Amino acid sequence: MDNNDILIRLRYALEIKNKEMAEIFKLGGVEVTVPEVIKILTKSDDDEMENDEQIKCNNSMFDSFLNGFIIFKRGKQETKPGEPETPESTYKKSANVNNLLLKKVKIALALTTEDMLDLFEKAGITVTKGELGALLRKEGHKNYKECGDKFARNFLKGLAIKYRS
Repeated sequence: MDNNDILIRLRYALEIKNKEMAEIFKLGGVEVTVPEVIKILTKSDDDEMENDEQIKCNNSMFDSFLNGFIIFKRGKQETKPGEPETPESTYKKSANVNNLLLKKVKIALALTTEDMLDLFEKAGITVTKGELGALLRKEGHKNYKECGDKFARNFLKGLAIKYRS
């Protein structure tokens, strides 16, 4: 599952409009117009053929979107004296975007662990608190577990069931 696919599924699950998507990107520090959002959200018919009508969403752009989504949902956080104006990017080249998705959507929607377990249950899979904790840990922690596409898809499916019904 690539970043564009994740954005398409997240947009569907939370019923985010194209104009709101452009605003979220802007809040995250990336200038994107509504026509560009449409190109980002266009599914490519064939992975091998490059589609001129599609804009690929790279990992740093995806991270900026998630940061903007947190600001969009929760508001801008006031900086404390002595803190840098813009926080460091949480994205690293080796970071798994699925783990990033779980963490940042959890923050943006103010989901508790029980809420997240409920979302997975709605999607039809059982996840233990320990497994979820391992997915939400910082990379490099001894109990860190990389989030696979199956978990990410089911999380987005659970969001769609919860927010669209």
